[in-house]
Amino acid sequence: MTTETPAAVGKEVLFEIVDDHVAIVTLNRPEKRNAVNAELARGVQWIVKQVEADDAIRVAIITSSLESTFCAGADLAEIAAGRGALIAPDGDGFAGFNDAKRDKPWIAAVRGACLAGGFELALACDMIVAADDARFGLPETKRGLFAGGGGTFRLPRAIPRNVALEMLATGDPISAERAYALGLVNRLVPSAGVLGAARDLAGAIASAAPVSVRETLKVARLVSDRSEAELRALGDAASKTTSATEDAREGPRAFLEKRAPVWAGR
Repeated sequence: MTTETPAAVGKEVLFEIVDDHVAIVTLNRPEKRNAVNAELARGVQWIVKQVEADDAIRVAIITSSLESTFCAGADLAEIAAGRGALIAPDGDGFAGFNDAKRDKPWIAAVRGACLAGGFELALACDMIVAADDARFGLPETKRGLFAGGGGTFRLPRAIPRNVALEMLATGDPISAERAYALGLVNRLVPSAGVLGAARDLAGAIASAAPVSVRETLKVARLVSDRSEAELRALGDAASKTTSATEDAREGPRAFLEKRAPVWAGR
């Protein structure tokens, strides 16, 4: 992948740093309801790598410039033109995001319809903040298609199995209130407050020790895939990595001195 900034960055996908340590990534193809084409996918892919490489960034939020739609999924014009592979560039998965290597936490800030590939994009994040009028679903079976962006296995990991299987088999969406009750959504707020609530959550994460957060999530994300013995070994390695940082000494000092810690972050 080229290190040159893709043309989509600043146009189809916006990228900014706020509060010193929080990246905000905004999908911005309003005329196509943020449907993912090759250009948007390359832009998101590039941004993910920038977030991972920048030590100052501790957490990222992905959101939409639209109130009515988070992301409509794949741009069908790309698929019809035989360019479908380009919306999952270089093995990083749908939108250059879903299968990309990401150690830092990502939050989906969702307003409106979050369906098909858009829902898969949100499921690939670590946490979801949603508007109280949002809807979540994978309607692919209604179209004779397959949810190939990870939804078929991420959804049953995120909510009770039987509920997930019903959603997948029927293609019917659920309300944000139902998603919140099932534990899929972390924060449920009015639409106008979604980004603010996501920034509050991101700020709480950013205030914790960055290496500790990354190593903790590295193990926690694997709980559905590994045995307890494997997780124990991974946890021991993560503990060793975390204990070797300056932050592991700064945290206890700050607690004893009754002050906010100053994290080295590496």
